[in-house]
Amino acid sequence: MSNLILLKQRVAVCRLAADEAVPSWAKGDELTVITRTPEELSIVCDERWVPVHIRAENGWRILKVQGPLDFNQVGVLSAIAIPLAQAGVSIFAISTFDTDFILVKESSLTQAMNVLLSAGHKFEAE
Repeated sequence: MSNLILLKQRVAVCRLAADEAVPSWAKGDELTVITRTPEELSIVCDERWVPVHIRAENGWRILKVQGPLDFNQVGVLSAIAIPLAQAGVSIFAISTFDTDFILVKESSLTQAMNVLLSAGHKFEAE
């Protein structure tokens, strides 16, 4: 099972048009993710920086899998996602070169942490 770290940061998941430039507010020293597809520009960043007129889903908290993870490891994300899905907890998953981040709504955070503890995961302080 994974060692997880609950990060202090609260993030928003934002959607912009695919042809928009990356805005200056998509910044930060903490978790910031910018993904462009033919359909959208998706930004995950500190919710404090997101202008009110932007289409965004606020109130996400971040569970970081302690890494780095080897690319040959299998089942890391599913070991987290499956128990949460079975408990009815929605997630937004992000993977980087070194690790995985699981975003859960702050309103579901306590439930998510209890479910993951019951599934054998451990939590460490940030």
